[in-house]
Amino acid sequence: MKEEKTLIVDVDEMPSAPQWVFLSFQHVFAMFGATILVPMLTGFPVSVALFASGIGTFIYTFCTKGKVPVYLGSSFAYITAVILAVEAMGGDISAAQTGLILVGLIYVAVAIIIKCVGKDWIDKLLPPIVIGPMIAVIGLGLAGNAVTNAGFVVDGDVAPMIIAIVTFLVAAFISSQAKGFLKIVPFLVAIVVGYILALCFGIVDLSGVAKADWFSIPSFAFPFSMPDLFGTSFREYHFYFGPETLAILPVAIVTISEHIGDHTVLGKICGKNFLKNPGLDRTLIGDGVATAVSAFLGGPANTTYGENTGVIGLTKIGSVYVTCGAAGIAVLLSFCGKIAAVISSIPACVLGGMSILLYGVIASNGLRILIDAQVDFNKQRNLIIASAMLVIGLGGAVFPLGGSATLSGTALAAIVGVVLNLILPEKSEQ
Repeated sequence: MKEEKTLIVDVDEMPSAPQWVFLSFQHVFAMFGATILVPMLTGFPVSVALFASGIGTFIYTFCTKGKVPVYLGSSFAYITAVILAVEAMGGDISAAQTGLILVGLIYVAVAIIIKCVGKDWIDKLLPPIVIGPMIAVIGLGLAGNAVTNAGFVVDGDVAPMIIAIVTFLVAAFISSQAKGFLKIVPFLVAIVVGYILALCFGIVDLSGVAKADWFSIPSFAFPFSMPDLFGTSFREYHFYFGPETLAILPVAIVTISEHIGDHTVLGKICGKNFLKNPGLDRTLIGDGVATAVSAFLGGPANTTYGENTGVIGLTKIGSVYVTCGAAGIAVLLSFCGKIAAVISSIPACVLGGMSILLYGVIASNGLRILIDAQVDFNKQRNLIIASAMLVIGLGGAVFPLGGSATLSGTALAAIVGVVLNLILPEKSEQ
């Protein structure tokens, strides 16, 4: 992939102080809904997930030498496996946390193998005909969540739809028509407008804000006993290596595939090849260590976030200082219950309206890769690869790996694309 200047603020550039804060908050709003939803579904404390998200992003940035503007949030891929592991252990989180720590170590092991074998195989394994549909699946695979959150469902209430439409239009018009600083914060402005409109419609629940404390230490869990601190009781678990733990490990195949796809998307947006510089080995180590640290503290697995990639794609602000600023805000929010509660009160329809644009930008970048590479769809080989990836990735196909682990969505589509690319001969078609 040829590197070219495509960003307003490049990866290694620092925005001015006032802009920096607003740009970082924009990323916080983008990741917040999904990051707190995972702990809510799995039983992890939200405060720990926020803390681990911020610390994980710092770890990732350090491991990649500040060359990749990635934000790490709570991973959805492990939800089912974690819930089953906790239920199998009678509510004990030991198997789940041990499994997630091992997943992080698997990332590191794969990274070491890649470091030893080399990186030249990446271009052969992931040519444009595989990368393009993979990116499209990543964006379109999330489309259902965006539409549902926006309220566009059968017999749905009209109010959420109106709010989602207004939020979407505000972000779209600012992104395309505004000038100056306003042009690079379309999501922040859109969320504020959508939130005010939601207040007018009376669909904002502020009860959690009144109950929340201004300061509270996240309810961490450790594999050893810890004394109470400022009235906070820390949870305790122990390292456990039984079958409940091992059932979590195959999911790493899914998330490693997603990791490659997400970095390919971001690389295209930024005009860089992050799989080669700083390298897939470093990005995997950053992601893996962040997940292991999060699990050690009693939090969920971390993963690269498409929502934040979408923000970079639309604003053209790829500064790693901005993503690190968002990480710092997430850490502070994990200790400040009031502010976190206010952000949590943002209705789903507001986030849904914004997500329609974010996920669409990701999918469109997949099409852009195919166009820029001038992929010839008159060739049956290319048509077959793209068709199979899109149908399998978006059709709900699931391939069981045994136990509670499965391959589906982006990961399954990516594997199908890679295999077809390797086995279908490249020759001139008459």
